[in-house]
Amino acid sequence: MLAASTRHGSALALETTVPMSPTLNALDKRLAEIKAELAALGPLRPGSLSQQYNVCGNPRCRCKADPPQKHGPYYQLSYTFRGKSHSDFVRRDALAQVRAQMHNYETLRALVDEWIALSLELARLTRSAPSPQANRSPRRRLSPKPRSAAR
Repeated sequence: MLAASTRHGSALALETTVPMSPTLNALDKRLAEIKAELAALGPLRPGSLSQQYNVCGNPRCRCKADPPQKHGPYYQLSYTFRGKSHSDFVRRDALAQVRAQMHNYETLRALVDEWIALSLELARLTRSAPSPQANRSPRRRLSPKPRSAAR
């Protein structure tokens, strides 16, 4: 099974397809397409974006009223990089840019997964395909090879 990425609007959808008769040329062509898509990705950013509302310490603030009107929303990007957790606050005017970078990162992961799947399929086909030398009959020597003297 191979995972193929296709674009529907601005969302990335992953579909699982089983090729009827995959050829080496078709796999090579798709690998070249994946590499071109990766090169065109642009800035990327891992993580998840959350929206938060805060309560301050002022007892007369609107956030202490009944019902409370909390401060916010505040946006926070959380991610793990090289084994460490990170958290960045994101300004409201930068939300669209951060979301686009997060989408690029998801696209990167999907394309890399597809690249790996195609490479494994290519290796399997290459391994099972008969080599050009396997089709030739073994050469026969016309004269026996002379034996070397014992040392």
